[in-house]
Amino acid sequence: MTDYREPEGDVESLSPDALADRLDAGQPVRLLDVRNRDEYEEWHIDGPSVTTALVPYMQWLQADATDSVAERAADIDGEGPIVAVCARGEASAYVADLLDRAGYDARNLADGMEGWARVSRTTDLPTDGAATVVRYRRPASGCLGYMVTAGDEAVVVDPLRAFVDRYVADAEERGATITHVVDTHVHADHVSGLRELADRTGATPLMPHMAIERGVEYDVEPIIHGETIPVGDTALEALHLPGHTTGMTAFHVAGVLLAGDSLFVESVARPDLEQGADGAPALAAQLYESLTERLADLPDETLVAPGHYSEAATPAADGSYTATLGELRERLRVFAMDRNEFTGRIVMDMPDRPANFERIIAINLGRVEPDEGEAFELELGPNNCAASPEAAD
Repeated sequence: MTDYREPEGDVESLSPDALADRLDAGQPVRLLDVRNRDEYEEWHIDGPSVTTALVPYMQWLQADATDSVAERAADIDGEGPIVAVCARGEASAYVADLLDRAGYDARNLADGMEGWARVSRTTDLPTDGAATVVRYRRPASGCLGYMVTAGDEAVVVDPLRAFVDRYVADAEERGATITHVVDTHVHADHVSGLRELADRTGATPLMPHMAIERGVEYDVEPIIHGETIPVGDTALEALHLPGHTTGMTAFHVAGVLLAGDSLFVESVARPDLEQGADGAPALAAQLYESLTERLADLPDETLVAPGHYSEAATPAADGSYTATLGELRERLRVFAMDRNEFTGRIVMDMPDRPANFERIIAINLGRVEPDEGEAFELELGPNNCAASPEAAD
């Protein structure tokens, strides 16, 4: 690990949660990223109100040595306080101190990008009243998960291992017992909290039958298309929507479709993470059927709550990354394509695969048992589970 220079004075810090508050409120944020370019391009903080300058740490060392901090600071675009960012909040603390001593209003993002990766935001989604659906959003990666509560029972869908404590605390606060924990499929972008949350709460762990058939090596109960998961006086209905993976299964409850990685507000799922490029055309054809046929009976007013969002996604008026099924049927041209056009566009326009996806899949199958540190490090970065938005337009 690199040894960074210690700041000479007390550096004012901004917590990752406070930064998330500002972004959610649409307040202007002026970021100075002091990591190397390759680190920045792989993963960085973004948003409509964010202005970012990339000036690596080594350039600030040089500026300090040549008394040219003010000249270097001229490269920082935007207005207002400067928030310095690095991987762990160490290099950026030194840079924030340099700027402060040069007369700039600067502060350090506490714990850096690692701290940003631990931020979770919750929102209650609108439902038909049969249940409450709590959405969990991880701004650092765009991962979305959900807790459905009705009466004194709760079901958690697509939990992240990093947020297990949060689900337990939130259920307790709502006076609910977590009875079931379910993954919509074998995830490739983050380490699932399915087993940990079930072990912590005594809840029943569930996965789609076809997902288990990929070789899951721990005890988990299967669920198939049409089966239900009870919660209070209502239930989540399983809808098998293969395409992203063979086992991908969504859940319909209280007028909300917990879509997992099938349909997003800005695009549709990518079909190449389970079987590679060779198997992508067949899974893309299945995805077409899932979207146009298996969802055909759901009304336009169904609220689609996806498993992820990307930088290309626009939040709804309430700030949630949701849209009605009718809106998506109108917005995404894939719904007007025939099978061949859809398949061709999807398989020809794939973004980069999620970082460390093969090892993350192995962990989520139970073939590898990482410690907490490795599990957290592996999933840092964007999710990349959708096809390119251009492929859906």
